Amino acid sequence: MTFEELGLEQPLIKAVRDLGFENCMPIQEQTIPIILHSEANIVGLAQTGTGKTAAFGLPIINNIVRSANNEQRKFKDNKKTSRNTCTLIICPTRELCIQIANDCRKFAKYISWLRITAVYGGASIDGQIKELKKGADIIVATPGRLIDLLDRKKIFLDELKYLVLDEADEMLNMGFKEDLDNVFTRTPQEKLIFMFSATMNKEVERIASSYIDNPIKIQIGQRNQGSENVKHFYYLVHQKDRYLALKRIADYYPDIYAIVFCRTKIQTQEVADMLIKDGYNADSLHGDLSQAQRDHVMSRFRLRNIQLLVATDVAARGLDVNNLTHVINYELPDELEQYVHRSGRTGRADKQGISIAIINFRQKKRIKSLEQILKKSFQQAKIPTAKDVCKKQLFNLINRVENVDTAYDEIDAFILEISKKLSWLDREDLIKHFVSLQFEELLKYYKDAPDLNVDEIAEKEKQKREDKKRSKQKGKQSRQRDFNKSHFAKLVISFGYKDKIVPQRIIGMINEYTPSKRIEIGKIDINNDCTYIEVSKDGADDVIDALNGRKIRGREIFIEFA
Repeated sequence: MTFEELGLEQPLIKAVRDLGFENCMPIQEQTIPIILHSEANIVGLAQTGTGKTAAFGLPIINNIVRSANNEQRKFKDNKKTSRNTCTLIICPTRELCIQIANDCRKFAKYISWLRITAVYGGASIDGQIKELKKGADIIVATPGRLIDLLDRKKIFLDELKYLVLDEADEMLNMGFKEDLDNVFTRTPQEKLIFMFSATMNKEVERIASSYIDNPIKIQIGQRNQGSENVKHFYYLVHQKDRYLALKRIADYYPDIYAIVFCRTKIQTQEVADMLIKDGYNADSLHGDLSQAQRDHVMSRFRLRNIQLLVATDVAARGLDVNNLTHVINYELPDELEQYVHRSGRTGRADKQGISIAIINFRQKKRIKSLEQILKKSFQQAKIPTAKDVCKKQLFNLINRVENVDTAYDEIDAFILEISKKLSWLDREDLIKHFVSLQFEELLKYYKDAPDLNVDEIAEKEKQKREDKKRSKQKGKQSRQRDFNKSHFAKLVISFGYKDKIVPQRIIGMINEYTPSKRIEIGKIDINNDCTYIEVSKDGADDVIDALNGRKIRGREIFIEFA
């Protein structure tokens, strides 16, 4: 179905044509008519990169224009005097916020009076306030900055008609649940809600059921399913060889254009630094970069001046980059559903992509879990040998030599002199000299390079020995715990899994805030809403006094005897 057949206003049809779009993508074909012709809430499940922004952006803009026409407002030279906003789009990251706002501006290219404003952290709030004072029909916002501006009374939602939650699952994963609750309390009861998500976990379903009345559910593909255009592979290596495997994979694909996902900001920067040091066109993208730095990195990546972008999941949200050949999971994500987001970065617009996971032997069972989530099979691949890499690189060069443009008069002027200079070399020697010159460093590097693939039989035996040893150690520890229980007190803390709390954080806070005490710490049991911890009885009161009232992510800690 074409966009014109959907009944969009002519300014939008013209803008869509300028963008080179003609036929709708599935999520657009199902969503746009509902927003255009009914007063219904929507819950949409579709993977990253399937055209969700146009699915809600085009019909919302269309309805704003239609409403304006009904009020005898013209397309051109129409001054908006109301400070109120009719559409609010909330998304998890500033990159996605900027991208959605830019896309909506492209859709509204021929609607000069329509004002679209993006508000997000990491940029001057004063500049955003200045823009808001001019009026904003559509606001695209990240949760934190949105609440800040609402508190300052710089955003007015009294006339809000459309509320869009984009990447709802990711907002919940990033801990924005309380912020979303806050925003909902400030919006009118009568409004339409459109919620889009790549994965539909229990928390997303709970929000959908609690905030959205009788939504129309649109599902493209199966739940949490990856793109049909992406092939999934995993490489089995020892943990210590993970970086060598990454380089081997990058070398095997000379034209690679990929995002390499890491779990932490520190790991992201370390891997990027190592790649740059080893001569790769690489850079990092993570939360510690300033907005100017991030923009510079993304500009270079979009121009393909960077082949390998090493990024965290949070930093990569909202990246709109086409033609990625690979997504490489240097580490699998903590939440396996996040893999759907990662792999969805490649294989877009009917092009084929490859998603790679570099894992150790103990992580192999997680591949089985991913196959169940994605409803797809993963193929185990072998890390290319040194010979494989050199052959691939050499023949890539030969292909480039075959296809190079030689129509340069300047070169012709030197051909005779060059031929005389190299006349002492026969054809085979000339090729050897040429290849050696181009690949001297590569050939030296891979001359004695080891096989990085894991011997699974040997690894299984090693794991059995380690498990047996670990079992004995656990037995000793259990007996020791029984001995120590008599002098432990049990405390309960008001933070749990949903607050992203980890044992290291709790231990670190106890050590930090009770520096003069030697407090023994026993078992730590983290539940969804709270955490139970054993501490030595003589230090329990000190721990309670030290931690009560302290803050984690802006929330006060409450701790007492269990």
